[in-house]
Amino acid sequence: MDAQTAESLLTFAETASPQLRGLQGKAAREQLEQQYSDLLSALDWFIAQERIDEAFRLANSLVPFWMATRCLDEGVACFDRALEVPGGDDARRSRALYDAGYLIFWTGDDVRASSLQHDALVLARRVNNPTVTALVLAGLARTALRTDIEEARRLCREALAVTGGTGDQVGRSSAMHVLAVASQMAGDFPEARDMMRRRMALGRQQGDLVTVSSEAANLSMVERQLGNLDEADALAREAMDIAYRRGDELMTGWIMNGFAAVARDRGEFERAATLIGCADAALEAAGGAWPPDELVHYEQTVATLTEKMGSEEFERVRAAGHSMTLPEAVEFALGTGPAQ
Repeated sequence: MDAQTAESLLTFAETASPQLRGLQGKAAREQLEQQYSDLLSALDWFIAQERIDEAFRLANSLVPFWMATRCLDEGVACFDRALEVPGGDDARRSRALYDAGYLIFWTGDDVRASSLQHDALVLARRVNNPTVTALVLAGLARTALRTDIEEARRLCREALAVTGGTGDQVGRSSAMHVLAVASQMAGDFPEARDMMRRRMALGRQQGDLVTVSSEAANLSMVERQLGNLDEADALAREAMDIAYRRGDELMTGWIMNGFAAVARDRGEFERAATLIGCADAALEAAGGAWPPDELVHYEQTVATLTEKMGSEEFERVRAAGHSMTLPEAVEFALGTGPAQ
């Protein structure tokens, strides 16, 4: 590895990574996979040369790839190596601390995730960086969702205030997303619906299909709780179409959870149990953990199905869903394939 090669790989990663958020995501992921070992070598070279800002930039650009390929622990290890080296720009270091905490959150380690994000917040405020400040506040709100929903909402509103009057869209969008989730969990469906619709519109304007898919899935949960099952089903289908075409297994598992909740509310208990098994398998394959909002619906569905079907029958049907391949599971969720 030499400077020219490392710099070229950094440019490649920063160009390819944003493409993961569109329908070309599979192709971009394949390109990144082909270069992945070289990208890691470039990251280690930047660290060894104490070119820490470039190391932070490269690690930051790989976050969507690590999320998409279930390499959360590997991503965290890369950030750990970079963060051990002192120096560099404080704004970039604060973003690296946030990104490391973000990856750790999805592994379920809330304590370490919050510790890193608190460190990120100190630096972001010191350098008056509204984007990272808002991202961190929204990140802390994600963790607060597990224990204190009103605190999560407060943190998100603080993040929106921080970005008010600035050109920031990244931090603001993240805060809108978590506030919508928190409002949904609090039963404030009008605010949740408003935030989700606004964020979906912003995603469409920016060609950010990850945002569109995510908010369609979340809005599906809101519409279901309002009794609008057909609308909830249509939104889940839009979310699944995007997530599956992008090859996002983690998102696919969450959307399966939404389909299962709709089926449960329609009284289609066997279908719901099959979908819960599909969701379990997708999440296991993605190497992730249920986020707080999804976990609530998942546990409610499991409890209802266990009561209505009996534990033995529920587990039998759930196992059938778990045994499906991902394409089979998606076909079943969309109603285009039979249960196995």
